[in-house]
Amino acid sequence: MAYVRWNDSGRSFLPRVNRRTFLKATGMGLTAGFLPSLGIAERVEAQEAPKAPGLERVETICNFCSVGCGIVAEVQDGVWLEEEPLFDHPISRGGLCAKGAAARGNVASENRLKYPMKLEGGKWGRVSWNQALDEIAGQLLQMREQYGADAVQWLGSAHFSNEEAYLFRKLAALWGTNNVDHQARV
Repeated sequence: MAYVRWNDSGRSFLPRVNRRTFLKATGMGLTAGFLPSLGIAERVEAQEAPKAPGLERVETICNFCSVGCGIVAEVQDGVWLEEEPLFDHPISRGGLCAKGAAARGNVASENRLKYPMKLEGGKWGRVSWNQALDEIAGQLLQMREQYGADAVQWLGSAHFSNEEAYLFRKLAALWGTNNVDHQARV
């Protein structure tokens, strides 16, 4: 709301504007009048970056929560090289949270484990999937027999999709416990 200062004769001589009104007015002025007259929007659309040969732009959806924000993955020979937000996506409109903005890093990181590892004799060594699953299942069953189903807490990941979190909760219930957390609130 704008305020008006009055002089002695009762006439307005200097409008007083609070911060909020000033920001609204300048924002509207820039958007409605100044920027379109410079043709900035047209120039930005005309400056599309050249594409590398063989680079495919794949529109996809972030899977880290149930919002489903849009991502454009730039893929070459099956390898995800770059990522950017999908600006015309009806939900996110070009916005991504930190997890969505780092989605490529979860797939293409050099530090990502691609097979099971086991620490033996102070050194990490590769083991087969069957061996890893058998050993983990055996240790879990032994703990449940010895201490009960509530001795284990099932702690999910903030990177779970909605569907993965649902299945994870069902697995804990099948195990026989309510000691489960998803971590999405972090």
